[in-house]
Amino acid sequence: MRKQVSVTFKNQPAVRIDLHEEPPMPRDEARKWLDEQFIAMECEPLRATGKLLMADRVVVVAQAAGPAKFADAAWAKVFAQAACAVLGKESVNVDADSLVITY
Repeated sequence: MRKQVSVTFKNQPAVRIDLHEEPPMPRDEARKWLDEQFIAMECEPLRATGKLLMADRVVVVAQAAGPAKFADAAWAKVFAQAACAVLGKESVNVDADSLVITY
């Protein structure tokens, strides 16, 4: 199976980050990185209860980052590695506008 993350934004071509040659990121490191990005981008939880699942965190960080942040290949690669690590999947598709993740 091909290791890749795809992120889509409305009226933009999909951003595809290929990870087949990248070593996997440790899960605890990935959680920490996503937490840091969530705070730095001043993201808000999706649920009124404030509970935030890791999948929620991935999609909210992607949405907050927007196409401009994903244009930075180094940042995009770390995002993709973190997303795969916390979700336990090798292929992840993030629709940032609809707040949907598929595998």
